[in-house]
Amino acid sequence: MSFIDLKGILQPLGALKQLGKKPHTIQFPAESIEASDNYRGLHFNDLDDCIGCGNCSTICPNEAIDMIDLLNIKEKKGDSSLRPRIDNGRCCWCALCVDVCPTGSLSLTKDYIFVTEDPNDFLWTPGIDNKDAADKISYTSDVSTSISMYDRVPMRELEGKERVKSFAEVVLGYSEEEARAEAQRCISCGLCVEVCPENMHIPEYINAIAQAKDKDALRIIYDNNPLPEMCGKVCTRLCEDVCAMQVRGDAVAIRWLKRYATETAPTVELIKEIVDPQIEEPNGFSVGIVGAGPAGLTAAYYLALKGYDVTIYEAQAHAGGMIMYGIPKYRFPLESIDKQIQYMESIGVKIKYNTKVGKDISFKEIYNNNDAVFVGIGLQIPWNIGIKNEDSPGVIPAIDYLTIINSDGKFDVGKKVAVIGGGNVAIDGARVAARYGADVTILYRRRVEDMPADWEEIEGAEHEGVKIVPQAIPTKIIRNKEGKVKGVEYVMAKMVAQDGGRPRPVAIEGSETIYECDTVIGAIGQQADFDWLPENYKEKVIIERGKIQVNNLRQTGDNKIFAGGDAVKFGNSDAISAIADGFNAVKGIDKLLLNK
Repeated sequence: MSFIDLKGILQPLGALKQLGKKPHTIQFPAESIEASDNYRGLHFNDLDDCIGCGNCSTICPNEAIDMIDLLNIKEKKGDSSLRPRIDNGRCCWCALCVDVCPTGSLSLTKDYIFVTEDPNDFLWTPGIDNKDAADKISYTSDVSTSISMYDRVPMRELEGKERVKSFAEVVLGYSEEEARAEAQRCISCGLCVEVCPENMHIPEYINAIAQAKDKDALRIIYDNNPLPEMCGKVCTRLCEDVCAMQVRGDAVAIRWLKRYATETAPTVELIKEIVDPQIEEPNGFSVGIVGAGPAGLTAAYYLALKGYDVTIYEAQAHAGGMIMYGIPKYRFPLESIDKQIQYMESIGVKIKYNTKVGKDISFKEIYNNNDAVFVGIGLQIPWNIGIKNEDSPGVIPAIDYLTIINSDGKFDVGKKVAVIGGGNVAIDGARVAARYGADVTILYRRRVEDMPADWEEIEGAEHEGVKIVPQAIPTKIIRNKEGKVKGVEYVMAKMVAQDGGRPRPVAIEGSETIYECDTVIGAIGQQADFDWLPENYKEKVIIERGKIQVNNLRQTGDNKIFAGGDAVKFGNSDAISAIADGFNAVKGIDKLLLNK
């Protein structure tokens, strides 16, 4: 029996109803049609706003985006100089690349027609190959709807009025849940690695934390930083200044995540079990190190791992250098320092405490008894304030005051204190004095935004009741009848613009003011002490403007002597730069002694 398929016969006739209707397609290029306002067409990139993070390339499901180096792009801080190039033959215009762009530089336009006979023409760099598309943008990312997480997980800390009553640690640290959430914000662009003096493996250890692999995170960190808990608490975190997320939101809390990873190993035994340091067989060479600060400790740790016989000569009773004696314990507790030092000693690093080079042992002896020497001293001598009567009783350099307090000594600052300076040392001195019940005022010659201190430290001081008087230039110390400090005179300043530099303060005539106080703490900088180094060694170990001159491997003019830390010409005067110096010096010593 056969059936007639009426539907199959009649269905084609249905197309007849389209006769006379306007066609949906257009005759290109004779005709054009305006796209809707939110049409997802071809890409455009604002090359100035783009930082070359590569997030767009990473997320593209069609592998339609690669990153190319544009040599004509002016390199700036936190910019890789790479820019996305689109393969329009692969692109499906899903706009995921736009949605995850941390700076908002990448967008889509109303342009959707591109005709060419050359397949290579479909590869183009948005913002260069279509400069005229800037006014045709139709789809951009929005912070509130982005799939990226711009807001940082807040760090818990003691409340200001409560914490100023003691030296209890202010920052409380992330919980496991908080650390996981914060780590998941990282897009692994690696811009942070480039600016970190030590080039730490930041994306790798943050990703390990995000994946609940805390032990892996700790191992990754110790690969090139033997003082991670210190960095996790007091690092200057240059890495966060270039974090892609901070362009439109908050930088990933790189420092706090490092702290979290290190605090998952609360004992020396656990650190050793997790890190599992591989110590090479003794190689027969010995290295003497002057100073147990971050630079000296770093050099000692990695040299010991490589089989060197290492001895550090430390003038103080405790290792750590300025991180021990210059940083208040509410920022970096003693137990955190001890744990890291004890771990280093457990792998073979020897430290001779209370041994001042030039007094208890000569530099010549260290030089002659070792195959190489590393000098890792800091900046111990404070600069004078440079005003009249600063030699009066009651005037003390901030670094001396902090050393006394950190050594469990006592110094009565009285009821009112003036601190002169605007760096982290000034802030530390002010906050410590406040913890002894003093009413503290900081006098700073420039604006608050010009202060070199970490903004978190400035905020912390203000929360603890410390007052800041900006644009105040101290002129002299006022004495009482006994010759002791009675106050400090200062003049107000106006800021005068300078070509190519920050505005400079100029005293306002007739604005003299006296701040009555019991103590004046000076904090305008420090310099190194080289009196311990004999003159015949200074002929090769060149010291210019108070800094030892070294090459990239931290080698001085004497091939056998290496140097690092605040007293050398490289980097910033901070702990992470000192760590980098120690790490690089190990490479130099390896090259000198083992031809590696």
